[in-house]
Amino acid sequence: MNTIATTESTEFTDQKNSSVFFRAFRGSLLMLIAVLPWPAMAAVDVAGLDVAAIQAGYERGDFTAEAITAAYLDRIEELDRSGPMLNAVRHVNEDALERAAALDRERAEGKVRGPLHGIPVLIKDNIDTADMPTTAGSIWLEGVIPPKDAFIVERLREAGAIILGKTNLSEWANFHSSTSSSGWSRLGGQVRNPYGEGRNPCGSSAGSGVAAAASLAALAIGTETNGSIVCPSNANGIVGLKPTVGLWSRSGIIPISHTTDSAGPMTRSVRDVAVLLGALAHEDPIDDKTVGDDVVRHDDYTQFLDAGALKGKRLGLWTGPTEQNHRVEALTREAVSTLETAGAEVIEIDTITEENIGGDAFNVLLYEFHHGMDAYLAALGERAPFENYKDLVEAVRNDPESTARFDRSLLFQAAEKEDIESKEYLEALKRMLEYSREKGIDRVLAEHELDAVIAPTGSPAWMTDLVLGDNFQLASSSPSARAGYPIITVPMGQIEGLPVGLSFFASAWSEPKLLALAYAYEQATKKRVPPEL
Repeated sequence: MNTIATTESTEFTDQKNSSVFFRAFRGSLLMLIAVLPWPAMAAVDVAGLDVAAIQAGYERGDFTAEAITAAYLDRIEELDRSGPMLNAVRHVNEDALERAAALDRERAEGKVRGPLHGIPVLIKDNIDTADMPTTAGSIWLEGVIPPKDAFIVERLREAGAIILGKTNLSEWANFHSSTSSSGWSRLGGQVRNPYGEGRNPCGSSAGSGVAAAASLAALAIGTETNGSIVCPSNANGIVGLKPTVGLWSRSGIIPISHTTDSAGPMTRSVRDVAVLLGALAHEDPIDDKTVGDDVVRHDDYTQFLDAGALKGKRLGLWTGPTEQNHRVEALTREAVSTLETAGAEVIEIDTITEENIGGDAFNVLLYEFHHGMDAYLAALGERAPFENYKDLVEAVRNDPESTARFDRSLLFQAAEKEDIESKEYLEALKRMLEYSREKGIDRVLAEHELDAVIAPTGSPAWMTDLVLGDNFQLASSSPSARAGYPIITVPMGQIEGLPVGLSFFASAWSEPKLLALAYAYEQATKKRVPPEL
């Protein structure tokens, strides 16, 4: 049921009389490039290019946004639809080349909108786009085009970014079954990890993680409730950041939890994370978490990048995750040695939260998913396939194919939770926030006088199993996820060719500090190894 990506139509203008002589040609972009020798359409090798390199190329006149976009579209055709068939891209934007050409004209006229001008971006298919379907990987939303862009998509367009397309994901952002396979959806199929045949890409932002790793776009955006940005970043050898909840708007994104959800950047470098983070950090009147005196945001997060940022810093190594895989532990100890050589002091901490709040956090998700889906379907108006969440779940119950592979237990459990004013929900929310914040991360940072906590992000990618589901071995995202605090992961090495990342997390609005620390570690190690495709 995959949407087949076709090379989208473009137009070429005669340099003498500006008359349009070619339109609506579908086929291989490279074939077009071979027969149309204008410099603007020369083939560009985009593998590994970062935002700075692309912008420098634009300024020198080495290539155009149209040529860069064409190259990424061809790369999607070559690697995602053919070759290794990564299946990371769900839908290609048929207007991408036209948008790129318009941005080239703006640049020629002296108008450059900022660092994202002419930069192609892939976004997760649970983020609303008014020109493409938004499905969360569910057949029940197949073909549904929202009435307007999500706020962060509006910001991307205003900043001059080119929305290249939508990425595949774990169905319902992995909140549908207790035995699901990350990166799988009934609508989009299984996303494949570029680092190993049969290896899982982790989820739920699987397609965004793979797309960034394989250079299918300059930048990618994922979403995370708990681990859905940092885990696929870990498994695909990239940098991923989940911001403080409220730094980026969440309006127009298919929700799980309004307390813990956030979209965030997934890129090949810390610098590109910083570029994208600042471009989308804006107040949204529709999202109350983005509004208020406590919100701390910056237009430019690249100003905080400092290769010497580790000197004099005090970091806490959370030892719990390191003890679950001896090879991950060895890489973590190597990372600690690097941090200490760079001037940081690292101490060990056993626990983040004294209380087990896993049950409370799960209850919060059940209640908020039901509540959020009702609100999301209502916002679709006449385009909504169901009036409310219970009607959607009833359709799932009555369709044998929906439960043929996975039990959909989470969908059914959430349908039983309705009232977010109930005592059960309010008590669960209070305990989760209290023991993850003031009695969790904030307490640990204060008691040990830490600048941040570090931990291995996860284990190497497991083998995809559509019978038994995921085989997670370790993770470190829960403390920050439940608190709504930021976390960033950076590659720290490989185990038999499979990437593993190191996470940095701290209190709310600590993105400047975390970016500085992550950048310093990245520059000291250069551990990212691109996949061999």
